Amino acid sequence: MILPKVRDPRFITIRRGGTLTDPDHQLLALWAAACAEHVLHLFESEQPSDPRPREAIEQIRAWARGEIRMSQSRAAGGHAMAAARELSGPARHAAFAAGQAAVVAHVAAHELGAAAYAIKAVRATAPGQEGVSAGRLECRWQREQLPDVIRELVLDDQRLRNDICWSVFDC
Repeated sequence: MILPKVRDPRFITIRRGGTLTDPDHQLLALWAAACAEHVLHLFESEQPSDPRPREAIEQIRAWARGEIRMSQSRAAGGHAMAAARELSGPARHAAFAAGQAAVVAHVAAHELGAAAYAIKAVRATAPGQEGVSAGRLECRWQREQLPDVIRELVLDDQRLRNDICWSVFDC
């Protein structure tokens, strides 16, 4: 479980009683897509004929552009996570990252799930401390991709949820 028990109103849209604006929600989705896409090769190298994770990333980007409905992106996320369940290691985590990115359209707080699974994917490519170091580099890369408008929001979210996200944000 990588979502908090109590939802943070900063990740709930204004129309649902929170404080998140639509443009910031879209930026969270695009950042999550970038995190997932950065490790997608770890899935595709093991499952080259399975398009589900890539399609999930494409769907969340289409949602952020206003081209599709939330339910379409959420469904694509479910399909990517189904692809993950059949696997283990880096490929599994990369597919979960794509699935988490796609469901940001439904629940903005999944943005951190996409990032955390991407870091787990990178960590799983190498043993021991080497994997931890690779994960820290991935975490730093992700932070470099954050748009200024949502930077503090995401960094604070990482601090608050690091423990339930396998402590991957210690970078």
